[in-house]
Amino acid sequence: MKIIPRDAEARFRRLLKSFPAVLVLGPRQCGKSTFVRECLPDWTLFDLERPADLALVEADQEGFFEAHPRRIVIDEAQRLPSLFSTLRHALDRNRRNGRIVLTGSASPDLVRAVSESLAGRIALLELAPFSSAELAGTRRSAQRWFWGGYPPVHAARSNAARLDWLDAYVSTFLERDLPALGLRLPAARLRSLWTMLTHVHGNLLNASDLARSLGVSSPTITHYLDVLEGAYMIRRLPPFFANVQKRLTKAPKIYIRDSGLLHFLAGLREPRDLDGWSRRGASFEGLVIEELIGRTLLRWVRPEIHYWRTRAGGEVDLLLGSGRRLVLVEIKLSTTVEGRDLAGLRQCMEDLNLKRGFVIANCAEPRDIARDVRVIPWRHLAGGGEVAGLP
Repeated sequence: MKIIPRDAEARFRRLLKSFPAVLVLGPRQCGKSTFVRECLPDWTLFDLERPADLALVEADQEGFFEAHPRRIVIDEAQRLPSLFSTLRHALDRNRRNGRIVLTGSASPDLVRAVSESLAGRIALLELAPFSSAELAGTRRSAQRWFWGGYPPVHAARSNAARLDWLDAYVSTFLERDLPALGLRLPAARLRSLWTMLTHVHGNLLNASDLARSLGVSSPTITHYLDVLEGAYMIRRLPPFFANVQKRLTKAPKIYIRDSGLLHFLAGLREPRDLDGWSRRGASFEGLVIEELIGRTLLRWVRPEIHYWRTRAGGEVDLLLGSGRRLVLVEIKLSTTVEGRDLAGLRQCMEDLNLKRGFVIANCAEPRDIARDVRVIPWRHLAGGGEVAGLP
């Protein structure tokens, strides 16, 4: 499979110029190692999933950093949590920027170690599976919605091979990866929850309903969701609160982040199965949300990401904020958008005193549905196009 350039590269290089170390985080098999190797082909890589490399680093961590002070990549760093306290001292001795890169899959110990030991010394970069824009112009772009974005899926040569990979990925994540991270959870129960989430993808999260269905307590469900979210498998999209005289919904919305995993867990086995699926609209909504959030994380500093909904049912699918800037986005699967479809968007614009709103739809051409609402074709965003006012 030909190497596909990643949109995160420009931000990655900026961070290397500003920090002594950069940690690239993301789900397993999203392409972190390939990304770093392509960006830094002359650096020395140590893979902590290789017993020899792990033994070398673990035996004398201080000596390791003295012998390798710069231009090194430590892959799968979550395998050695004690590494980060040693790394802190190594970076303090030499604060030159762009010395060390680490990659890691999600782990409570990893996130805690970085926040506690390396604040101000290391930058974090989240790398997701391939976005639609990254696959634009390739033969794989038409398959992105149904099959998701994981590189091995797009390297596979048949639908059967893609299904085999997704099945193995889910099993390996539950049976090997989570225990390796120190999370001793019942794999069958967690898989049942993950499958249940396909039926409420795009809905408000009701942990009590999930707990009753699974026969466990609400705190247990919350813990399982924390694990899945920390591993980049799901997203809990928080509601937006503002000082307006409205009764706003307080529950988050729940999404399975990769559309390929969503469809596989829901029992869809080929792209045409999507046509008659009752959750098709919610699947498209999640696809667009992940695309826009990915763009935003690369272009804005510490953005705020929410949805907006009143108790009366007025809703906007996505609010993206940075400083005093706030962008409203409504998502429609349909090919036509009429003024009557925008009641929630207009209510939110009025309540928050915003002059502009956007709709992403499957229309053919961009157009202004009114002076203050712009409709953008999904294919324009999926092709990597720029839109004034959007990240």
